[in-house]
Amino acid sequence: MDESWNRYLRLGIVHFMAFPAVMAGEGPYADTIREIARDPFFTAIEVGWAHDAAQRVAAAALLRESHLAVGFGAQSALLTTKSNLNALDEPTRRKAVEVVHGCIDQAAALGAKRVAVLSGPYPGAADEAKATERLVASLMELSGYARDRNLAITMETFDRTVEKKSLVGPTTLAVKVSEAVRKEYREFGLMLDLSHMPLLGESVRESLITGRDHLVHAHIGNCVMGDPKHPAYGDAHPRFGIAGGENDTPEVLEYLRVLFEIGFLGATNRLPFLSFEVKPQPGEDPATVIASTKRVFADAWAQL
Repeated sequence: MDESWNRYLRLGIVHFMAFPAVMAGEGPYADTIREIARDPFFTAIEVGWAHDAAQRVAAAALLRESHLAVGFGAQSALLTTKSNLNALDEPTRRKAVEVVHGCIDQAAALGAKRVAVLSGPYPGAADEAKATERLVASLMELSGYARDRNLAITMETFDRTVEKKSLVGPTTLAVKVSEAVRKEYREFGLMLDLSHMPLLGESVRESLITGRDHLVHAHIGNCVMGDPKHPAYGDAHPRFGIAGGENDTPEVLEYLRVLFEIGFLGATNRLPFLSFEVKPQPGEDPATVIASTKRVFADAWAQL
């Protein structure tokens, strides 16, 4: 496509994946945000939690200077703390809700408009219905808390059988959950990630068409699932082109084509988030991995 992607989307990157040293809420949070803020290729960024108040203040100032659109990913906080928004045990569920409350407060201070979460572990078929009810209850409460702070909640789908083993899970179930939450919170929506589709056993077309009416955010990434002994096996978000990976330029191209087909891209009244989620593997340089990801996207875009 000859036209710039900036006409159709806000192109972002998941900060805490690109710089995994900050994923647990520690490390050079503001300094690594600065590296992204200085790169005019990006018009959006997705940040995560940070425990140090001074780091958050510095990051907020950088983000205001940068003119980047900001999203907030609470997935790292939920996963790091092993929190479960669909726990059948009420104290455990309450603890997870409180973790996200803290993330929403941080997101508001950083200028984000959405906070992304994921469901907890899949409890098995016998308890799936009860766990889904608990998840909806959590998302309803979080949506109300977020709305009071001018934010909205997004739920990302994850694998059910490979690594994260999450309740949500299949896109069909994600849509059912979203339908329930949207009865009161129309701003709620789903995030679908190219890297999770092979792990879910869903094709790009199947996943995106199933979730099209609820899709508010999209991720582009890669995964390895053919060899359990591979160091990047599972939901590790390795770089495109890694040996044994499921996604590269052809899959990114297909993903973009279907996003246009379903109207996620190409609408005249909005610029949706589309973000890279790629994690350097041990020994890899974050800057080089980011640069290679940008080349894959530019190559795919040129073929549209």
